[in-house]
Amino acid sequence: MGQGTLTAVAEPKYWHLRTVLLRTMDAEFSTGQVMPNERELSARFGVARATLRQALDQLELEGRLVRRRGIGTLVAAPRVGVPVGDRESGRARSARGQEWKVVDCTTAAASAALARTLGIAEGEQVHTVRRLRIVQGVTVAAESLHVPAAGLPHLAVVVDENDRARGVLRQLERLGADGESRSVELGVAESAEAALLERPPGTPVLVVTTQYAAAGRLAAVGVSTYRADTCKLTFGESGAAVQVAATSTATAAS
Repeated sequence: MGQGTLTAVAEPKYWHLRTVLLRTMDAEFSTGQVMPNERELSARFGVARATLRQALDQLELEGRLVRRRGIGTLVAAPRVGVPVGDRESGRARSARGQEWKVVDCTTAAASAALARTLGIAEGEQVHTVRRLRIVQGVTVAAESLHVPAAGLPHLAVVVDENDRARGVLRQLERLGADGESRSVELGVAESAEAALLERPPGTPVLVVTTQYAAAGRLAAVGVSTYRADTCKLTFGESGAAVQVAATSTATAAS
């Protein structure tokens, strides 16, 4: 094999400007402070308005800036540390300082992909509870919790989706989880998750997949989509924050 060579790729103008803006924000502005308008910024840095808007859009996606109608562009607050663990799973009750809000609860035949994830046969019935995780009044995540119906044989049949969701969560709690394992990866919000998080599709997110084991088998799988622009995930009592690169996957087990 011949030796490969690395070809230098020119840095896009908007990306260079993003870096310059970050340094300027850190040196001259504080959290919540309104940034100068586009005309002033374009003149200061000698760039076209289109290039400036690209840089500002990127910084908004990263959670460094926030736009407020009628006010302007503000320096965003630092990301909020959001604990992830068995105490915060909220399967039956909300942990202190947070709440889980049920969106809906459905029961349907498992697709081939979901069946593989749950280790069941395609077409078996699965309960799916969709919830929002709200911390300090801010929606930080959307979760889909999938539970094989065969694992909850005593679940009462109810029409109201909220009552059904509570029943699924209570029955899952009563199973007594033997353990939980989690994987974390970087992704982007698809249309459904983006709508629940009130963010545009393509917004950077952290996807946390949690497997719940009970009686020596997989009892449920939860897929939580966390906003990467406003929160960072912490694991364990030490509160260590997870660090996820664009091309890597971090895992945690409890």
